[in-house]
Amino acid sequence: MSNSDLDDLAAELAEFAPPEKKKGRPASEERVIAGFEEIQRFTELHGRAPQHGEDRDIFERLYAVRLDRLRSLPDCRALLEPLDHQGLLAEAPAAIVSVDEVIDIDDLAAELADAASADDITVLRHVRTSAEKRAAEEIADRKSCEDFDAFKPLFDQVRSDLSSGLRVARPFGQYATIEVGHWFILEGQTAYVAEQGEEFDSPQGKKDARLRVIFSNGTESNLLRLSLARALYKDETARRITDPDMGPLFSDALEEGDLESGTIYVLRSLSDNPYVAEHRDVIHKIGVTGGKVETRIANAEHDATYLLAKVDVVATYKLAGVNRTRLEHLLHRLFAPARLNITINDRFGHPVQPEEWFLVPLFVIDEAVARVKDGSITGYIYDPKAAKLVPAP
Repeated sequence: MSNSDLDDLAAELAEFAPPEKKKGRPASEERVIAGFEEIQRFTELHGRAPQHGEDRDIFERLYAVRLDRLRSLPDCRALLEPLDHQGLLAEAPAAIVSVDEVIDIDDLAAELADAASADDITVLRHVRTSAEKRAAEEIADRKSCEDFDAFKPLFDQVRSDLSSGLRVARPFGQYATIEVGHWFILEGQTAYVAEQGEEFDSPQGKKDARLRVIFSNGTESNLLRLSLARALYKDETARRITDPDMGPLFSDALEEGDLESGTIYVLRSLSDNPYVAEHRDVIHKIGVTGGKVETRIANAEHDATYLLAKVDVVATYKLAGVNRTRLEHLLHRLFAPARLNITINDRFGHPVQPEEWFLVPLFVIDEAVARVKDGSITGYIYDPKAAKLVPAP
């Protein structure tokens, strides 16, 4: 076959040859560019580069760490400088710091997709811990609440209740719970827990669930319950809004019978009564006084109320702005299922049944007082068989 024939055949075959693929960027470079574009969008939206600081939004702090790394890697700078129309890379490279040093690990969102190769210098590589991965799952973006009109009357009513004192905003305490129907103030927004998904075991071994939380600005979020709890703990201005029937107990305006300061006291009897002696560690008298506890118990051994015996003060709790009578009734009603059933004769020989003694461990009383302070006590009852507070049915 002649050369001319070969050329003709090659030309014919070329018509059927697949087109030559255009060379694109490696996936690693695309990831770096995508990460940088997120920082650019933040800068465009806020008019400044992302900054470090505990008072900054979690994503801003994440972008700030990412930007430091981009500035510190020569290959990344070379790749991104043609795209840097905002001058984000112009600053001197900062020392590379780990995300753990800048951001609390429990607040860390997912950074970049996992790198394909550890040897590629253009990949922003960060081996995420299990805590980071969990945090990435927990982060939930707020979005517009399409049916907010259905919730708006509830928000209006809560606002009115707060103004009238029917409800009160209390600090989110250690024992505060998060359940459907509860109200909170988070980052200046009133938040309502509207729905809860099926419970599951979190990596920490705690029960968790996905929530639907509606905010007063017309947005909603599908936060995890543990994530919302952490956010409420960390926000110093966060509050739990009490249920309406807790308002009078914690009213800011003192009524007749209210105390500017008061003390919940817990006593342990030194009686030699066989039953009391056998169960001394869990038999406690619970009361509230506006004066000194020492004065109150000075003549305990002569008073049937104190089982005609001396007592030890095992715990006291200071409170302010409380109605003493209401508070004492609340605590006695809470522990009524564990009321001590005992009859003793007073100094005149008359039978007396003291009503302020309860078979309750001290740690349960501690929890009850904490729940009184944060306003969550109305959602609990005392289970004497389990010897603990349990959610009310």
